Amino acid sequence: MRVLVTGGGGFLGQALCRGLVERGHEVTSFNRGHYPELDALGVRQLRGDLADRHAVIAACAGMDAVLHNAAKAGAWGSYDSYHRANVMGTGNVLAGCREHGIGRLVHTSSPSVTHRATHPVEGGTADTVPYGEDLKAPYAATKLIAEKCVLAANDDTLATVALRPRLIWGPGDNQLVPRLAERARAGRLRFVGGGMNRIDTTFIDNAAQAHFDALEHLDIGAACAGRAYFISNGEPMAAREIVNALLRATGAPEVEGSIPFGVAYAVGAACETLWPLLRLRSEPPMTRFLAEQLSTTHWYDMAPATRDFGYVPRVSIAEGLERLAAASRGAVTS
Repeated sequence: MRVLVTGGGGFLGQALCRGLVERGHEVTSFNRGHYPELDALGVRQLRGDLADRHAVIAACAGMDAVLHNAAKAGAWGSYDSYHRANVMGTGNVLAGCREHGIGRLVHTSSPSVTHRATHPVEGGTADTVPYGEDLKAPYAATKLIAEKCVLAANDDTLATVALRPRLIWGPGDNQLVPRLAERARAGRLRFVGGGMNRIDTTFIDNAAQAHFDALEHLDIGAACAGRAYFISNGEPMAAREIVNALLRATGAPEVEGSIPFGVAYAVGAACETLWPLLRLRSEPPMTRFLAEQLSTTHWYDMAPATRDFGYVPRVSIAEGLERLAAASRGAVTS
């Protein structure tokens, strides 16, 4: 197939492009920048902004399917900036699918669309976990709107599915693990509420595999069409355990310290007040949403994804940690 990947230059995006090329598909990536890694894969690159309706629609021309992976992520920033990328951008992708008769759209969503303060999720599915309320983070709020738009667009001409991968990590990660390691080395990393809350995470190869499985099974009237799915390794672990395992794999010091949830929440509220007042451009160390996320149990049931499009995690956390450690050693010695 001819497949358009939005955000193909990012961590997950590159894994998607690489896997699609390996499977024999003709891949085009729509990015804000230009990436030599994609050139090396033979991926055609188009530069543009998700909020540019004409550019997005033009990028969809001639495609058989779209993997809409691009988004503005993060824990801080103006609502408008998130809305432009995540809501307007998704609307533009849908418009491109309609205009060019594309029949399949796999949308990368987020488990944060179901966030509800400190409510734990244990073995949840999209059918049992409702959408979130009082979403204090613009990322989660706008991804929720985007997911709803994608699922509502599913009909007899366009089949859509939304995947919600949880905390993606692995070799090539330039966000989650590097930030953890940087803060641990600086002595600025603490668990919130003790770190015994169980959480799901997803090794990068498994996150990409879920997209390939969904794309293969997605069609008009398919079991997965018009539905959302949580994606993870299916190996929930205490936050303290998985974070320290990731730190060990990268050669960073392990963390033992913890702060009570109430303290973290108060610090987050203070940061949300002070940062705009002082016009600080940096990302605050804590927000109320982060305090809630970091202290709450969140793990999910992979059975619906297995049932409807055959997703089974192929790389265990143990093997993923070995691969991460090997890649980290290579980066240090090179």
